[in-house]
Amino acid sequence: MPVLSVPRELREFAQVFSSAGKKCFFVGGALRDSLLGRPVNDWDAATDARPEEVLGLFRKVIPTGIKHGTVTVLWKGWSVETTTFRTEAGYSDARRPDQVAFGASLEEDLERRDFTVNAMAFDPLEGRLVDIHGGQKDLAARLIRAVGEPAKRFDEDGLRTLRAVRFASQLDFEIEPATLAAIPGALARLSGVSAERLRDELERILLSPRPSKGLRLMEETGILGLVLPELLACRGVEQKGLHVFDVLDHLYASVDASAQSGEDLVLRLAALLHDIGKPRAKAIGEDGIPTFYRHEEYSARMAAELMRRLRFPNATTEAVVHLVAQHMFFYEPAWTDAAVRRFVARVGRDSVEALFALRRADTSGMAGIPADPRLLDPFRERIEAILKAEDALGIKDLAVGGRDLAEIGIPKGPAMGRILSELLETVLDDPAQNSRGTLLGIAGKIKGKYGVSP
Repeated sequence: MPVLSVPRELREFAQVFSSAGKKCFFVGGALRDSLLGRPVNDWDAATDARPEEVLGLFRKVIPTGIKHGTVTVLWKGWSVETTTFRTEAGYSDARRPDQVAFGASLEEDLERRDFTVNAMAFDPLEGRLVDIHGGQKDLAARLIRAVGEPAKRFDEDGLRTLRAVRFASQLDFEIEPATLAAIPGALARLSGVSAERLRDELERILLSPRPSKGLRLMEETGILGLVLPELLACRGVEQKGLHVFDVLDHLYASVDASAQSGEDLVLRLAALLHDIGKPRAKAIGEDGIPTFYRHEEYSARMAAELMRRLRFPNATTEAVVHLVAQHMFFYEPAWTDAAVRRFVARVGRDSVEALFALRRADTSGMAGIPADPRLLDPFRERIEAILKAEDALGIKDLAVGGRDLAEIGIPKGPAMGRILSELLETVLDDPAQNSRGTLLGIAGKIKGKYGVSP
């Protein structure tokens, strides 16, 4: 186990407390990650100083959760979340304690924490590690274990069930059997947690090195059906052709494969959700083989609903839904340049590489075998040639705009939009048509069919 190393500035931070006759310990995830030899960016502190005393010890303090004893101290480039030793009682909202009592000992403070690996404390001035719940032993055994009675810990905070899964996924640990067994009985508490908190934990699971570990734990414990019922509906939906997995295992394998493209949350969400519409789209052909026609349309709509429910940012939702909607493309060398231009126009030049990464993840997820990254190279070369030619690929690339059309009597409104779209189709077919005079001439000829007087 690595030796704990606290940055010099944070030892000086602790010295401020000591000089005032107070104790300061570093606790929580930073301590855990430091012991594991993982990078640490944020340190949390626990102290016997009350919040108002901490406010008096430092010049820059943000009262982030002062009601519950927490303030954030800005100190020499660090933001240290600092919490007074406390005990808690009552958790009517399944998340926050109804009552907080200060004046507890360090040992009492550690007893209220969630898992043993998060329930250690380190005195940087004395170099002393306080570990009364066996956190070091569980780190060595790679176990996530609740502090004390698991059911009680989960009843205090409904999110802890999902946090157990998240830690197991991020750290590649197992959940200790008694802790794992207590999760299904605590799902009612989890159901009371806000969508934003659920989303944050899901994001962390998806950004784990192997997201399927956390997703399978969610399925095993019943969390998946509560948080992502659309995914659970994919279990047992068998597929055809090159697929060797049912839809859910295919999605698990796809999101794992997407992790090879870096920590791209949009891509991982798209990989997880790209086929969730298959159960609704499923039909059995005369040959008895299942088909999933237009499943990408179902999947895109369902992905949008799911992400709105979990309060994902609009930009993230739009990017994921777009990739899901476009993932069923089939390039052939016989495509004309016009067909390639239409593909880029539909997908968006900024989304091409993300869509290609999704296709690689999708293909890898069919049998759990990494797809050859060179398979899309011929298509990529065609697209690069189109982009290099600077052909018009969107309405904004046309040689005319709304102001030009207004000059020939086409008013702003739906008709103008339709005419611009038709002009784009013309230019996608033949880029040589993209000149102001040519396009205005075409617009003058077609405006009548859109209800604009000659």
